[in-house]
Amino acid sequence: MNDNIDKSVLGLHLPTDPRWADIAGMNIEDILIDHAYCEQKAASSCISLIVTYPDKEELVEMLTPVVTEEWSHFEMVIEQLKKRGMKLGKMRKDEYVAALAKKIRKGGSREDQLVEKLLMNALIEARSCERFKMLHKNIEDKELSEFYYQLMISEAGHYRNFLELAKKYKPEEMVLKRWQELLNEEAEIIKNLEIRSDRMH
Repeated sequence: MNDNIDKSVLGLHLPTDPRWADIAGMNIEDILIDHAYCEQKAASSCISLIVTYPDKEELVEMLTPVVTEEWSHFEMVIEQLKKRGMKLGKMRKDEYVAALAKKIRKGGSREDQLVEKLLMNALIEARSCERFKMLHKNIEDKELSEFYYQLMISEAGHYRNFLELAKKYKPEEMVLKRWQELLNEEAEIIKNLEIRSDRMH
């Protein structure tokens, strides 16, 4: 996976409004703070899946190193803040994730719920990857540009991990059908969300 990552590779149905990168570039402190918490929540989400499904050996094996990687990303973002004389501020509500969570089906079997959670995580990683690419290509800070290039590659790998895991617990045809449904829902969420200068999503 290289710099040619785009919405078709990630499966996203609607690209981020190009204005977001311009606004984000002028509000780097807010973006870095929000990004740090995104990485913390990503690590926590993987831990939650492992704790909830300890019997799923492939899940535990695949997500355990992801926990370490996401937490290292959190530490890396904190370091970028420190370099710029900035501090980690308060966590803000992630309106994107909150809206996406409402689209997740409740009930069904234990495996049904697992697949829903895995696909939601895949979507978040895919959108994060797209946003990282936009920052890499558009912000003037060369160090941060390279930083987001490296994270873009990592997030693309995580996106694929979650999607492939989902296919292990439900038939691929069913998983891909549900994936397309969620991609449509996610596109509507992106379409209706306000463009914020202080949010990664």
